[in-house]
Amino acid sequence: MSERIALIGAGAMGGAIGRRLLETGNSLTVFDLDTVKVDELVALGGVAAVSAAEASRDAEFVITSLNASRIVEIAAFGMDGIAEGAKPGTLIIDMSSIEPDATRKFAEMAREKGLAWVDSPLSGGAPKALSGELTLMAGGEAADVERAHRALRHVASNYTHMGPSGAGQTTKLINQVLCGLGFLAVAEAAQLALDAGVDAAKIPQALKGGRADSALLQEYLPRFVEKDYRRTGRIDNMVKDLNAVNDLARQTGTSMPMTALCAEIHRMLTAAGLGGEDQAAVMEFFKGAKQEFEV
Repeated sequence: MSERIALIGAGAMGGAIGRRLLETGNSLTVFDLDTVKVDELVALGGVAAVSAAEASRDAEFVITSLNASRIVEIAAFGMDGIAEGAKPGTLIIDMSSIEPDATRKFAEMAREKGLAWVDSPLSGGAPKALSGELTLMAGGEAADVERAHRALRHVASNYTHMGPSGAGQTTKLINQVLCGLGFLAVAEAAQLALDAGVDAAKIPQALKGGRADSALLQEYLPRFVEKDYRRTGRIDNMVKDLNAVNDLARQTGTSMPMTALCAEIHRMLTAAGLGGEDQAAVMEFFKGAKQEFEV
């Protein structure tokens, strides 16, 4: 069944989500400050809006895919934001990766305005969005989470209600701990294979099905070996998420020494000018100091 959906944020991730929603027959109205990104979805059948308020006016679901809680708040509750245009009962599905505390605040603000809010951050990146195989971790009222699935079923193959508002974002932070450390482990192993003279391209097949196997190993070790840095994510987004992990760990009193080191390495890469590059570019951490970065 076709759904009436508004999409706020059409960047790398939002654009992939929007494309998939259109390909599966949904009605999509799009707003982003980057009109080039909007035009790409319009060419596929989407409708452009001049503001988040206009995009939300006739939608039953409003999906946000934005880079920071400050931007989410402006898009949802600022001038010409979602809350100004959306009808009472409209469900906002925030697929951004933001802090759990901010999510709980936004969910309460939405309720005060007669709107519903579900936090549904994702794992899988743009490739999984395009194939409809995202993993989503949802937070919010049970009825709202179930209703949100009507829209999200088009982009996700794994959808789990983790608890009340903010629980989805907390689960995403746990996901980022595993991914951040996993990227570094696979990159380090790739560099050792290269330096030791093993046919590194055979490592994924050699380890397939064993305890060291993982989706990250299968997808990223070949990219690390080939220095395939095509952009499906950003190193500086991982910095943002790991900063949020460190904040949560301080609140909970959780000791996370490996995550702290992982965050520091990502900060170093960002400081070196690689923040906008894909996670595959963590291989640059293992290059000699006199070598230049190339994409």
